[in-house]
Amino acid sequence: MGLLIDLTPAVESVSDATTSSEPEVASISEALSYAGFTIAIVFGVLLLIFICIKIAGAIFSGVSKAENSKKAAPAAAEQTAVAAKPEKEEEFSSGTLRLKGCDEKTAAMIMAIVSDNTGIPLSELVFKSITLVDNE
Repeated sequence: MGLLIDLTPAVESVSDATTSSEPEVASISEALSYAGFTIAIVFGVLLLIFICIKIAGAIFSGVSKAENSKKAAPAAAEQTAVAAKPEKEEEFSSGTLRLKGCDEKTAAMIMAIVSDNTGIPLSELVFKSITLVDNE
């Protein structure tokens, strides 16, 4: 009879298309756009982390400054009390200094320069002698 239609070949072609095991490959432009979008997201998150760290640092430095100012008031009063108390000069002496050919002002300048260049406080340095060397 003429009413019966054979649909078998059409069903087979549809089933072949859906069971294909080949993955769909993106073009170069699509891959680059995916990579660019991913990189932009990563840098955006890094920027947010950076901003959060800066804000937290500002908050903590403000808190520490407030704590330091509270501690500084008693310390300043203590320093003025110590400064008002007379002290002996021998307590600050770290030995004797022999000056050979230079005056005290020049020796003080040399000691200050050495202290500044080395980064060691002047109270921790010990000078035994300072000798003037003539350039001939």
